[in-house]
Amino acid sequence: MAEIKIAGIMRAGAYSPNHIGNDAAIFNLVADQLRKRGCEVNVYSEEQFIAGAVDEHIIVNMCREPRSISELQRREDAGDLVLNSGYGIENCVRERMCRILMGSNLSYPQTLVVNTNEGVRDRLGAAGIERCWIKRADEHTRHKEDVSYVRHAEEAQEVLQEYFLRGISRAVINRHLDGELVKFYGVLGTDFFHCFAPNASENSRSGFDAGSLRSMCESAADVLGVVVYGGDCVVEADGTLSIIDFDDWPSFAPCRAEAAPYIAREILRRIKKFQKK
Repeated sequence: MAEIKIAGIMRAGAYSPNHIGNDAAIFNLVADQLRKRGCEVNVYSEEQFIAGAVDEHIIVNMCREPRSISELQRREDAGDLVLNSGYGIENCVRERMCRILMGSNLSYPQTLVVNTNEGVRDRLGAAGIERCWIKRADEHTRHKEDVSYVRHAEEAQEVLQEYFLRGISRAVINRHLDGELVKFYGVLGTDFFHCFAPNASENSRSGFDAGSLRSMCESAADVLGVVVYGGDCVVEADGTLSIIDFDDWPSFAPCRAEAAPYIAREILRRIKKFQKK
C-alpha cells in the first residue's frame, strides 16, 4: 500500500500550552498505525508546511497556526485531502465555535462576544452574568492566561484590559456553569468515544448519560467540520449537559493508545473514498 503517501503536520509548540509532549505522542502513535497499514508518512513541522515543503496530496495534521490554517484551506480547495479540515480547525477558534454551536441549538453557556477595548460592565449586568470565563477569541489558545475565570463585572473589565494590552483584540465571555466537569474525546464516524469526570469522587452527585453526551459531541463535530475531536462539558445538578469547550485533535492523553488505531482506520477509510473520486 506504499502508493498512499501522507504528509503529517505536527502542531507548533506555541499552540500546545502544557501539552507539547502529549500532542506529539498521539500524533506519533497515529503515524505509526498508518505505517503499519502500509502507508508512507512523512512528518513535517508547521514551519516547513508554511514554507512550502509539503508536496503530498493527503495531509493529516494537528495545525493551529493561522498561516497553516490558511494553507490547509488553500490545499483543500485545490483538491487535496486534509484531515482535520482547515475549515474545521478554523471553526474551533472560540468566536466561530460559539456562534456555530449556539446557532445549531447545541447546549452551550450564555455567551457575549466582545472587543477587548470596550466596556462590558453594563452588558454583563443586562445579561445577568456575574461569575464567568473570559477566553481569547481571535485564535487558538497559546498561553494559560488566554482563559480566565472572573467573579464579577469589575474583574472582567480588568481582565479584558490585560488581554488588550497583550494584543488580543476579541474575547468571548461564557457564563460560569455550576456542575461536574466531564472531559471527552472522539473520532467521528467510528465507535470510539471516551469520557470521564476528572474531579469525581465517591460522594460525587453527578451521574450523566454518556450516550446523550456522545450524541451531542458528534453533532458538534459534524457542524464544526472536524473528525478527530475532544473537549469539555459540564453536567449540572439536574443532569443538563453543556459543551464548554471543543477542540480539534486534542492530546487524547488519558486514552491515546486506545484512540490511535481508530484515528488511523478512519483516516484510511477517508483516503480510500478520496482515491475513488
